[in-house]
Amino acid sequence: MAPRSKVHSLPPELKEWLDAELVKRGFGDYVQLAADLKVRGADVSKSALQRYGSPFERRMAQLKMASEQARALVDAAPDDEDKLGSAVVRLTQEKIFTLLMDMDIDADSVDVNKLFKNAAEIGKASVTHKRFSMEARAAAKEEARRELMEEQRAKLEAMPNKGGVTADTKAAIREALGIV
Repeated sequence: MAPRSKVHSLPPELKEWLDAELVKRGFGDYVQLAADLKVRGADVSKSALQRYGSPFERRMAQLKMASEQARALVDAAPDDEDKLGSAVVRLTQEKIFTLLMDMDIDADSVDVNKLFKNAAEIGKASVTHKRFSMEARAAAKEEARRELMEEQRAKLEAMPNKGGVTADTKAAIREALGIV
């Protein structure tokens, strides 16, 4: 069995620094990165950094693409009833179950409750997002309605009292439109 990578053996704070530096440097400049790590007390070769950085870069690219696709999907097909969120929870639960069944894992050694709890958290986040989205839409709608009423009020006030338009007529129009 191959020895564990020196990168994975780094202390957590140094590993966090490395991850941030890899992203900041565009997953390049491994020679300088190895030198910077050496100054910080870690002797990791540029090759080890490359072996660690390449899959990390792929995962970052996949995550970015998935985020962009999700954003485009939500923009193209709003999900007011959160059917997508419900489907994600069900699919996640089904995938976890299938994974456990397909793998030769001792079910007693896996905390299934934790796995399902994570799926429930996904659903909860979706509901919270939906609630926020609905509240934001309602606030925007109310603001647009208020602006329209203000505009109508201003136009009514600017209307001259001639041609049969009396103060009583304006009052009737205000009442009919709900302009207070």
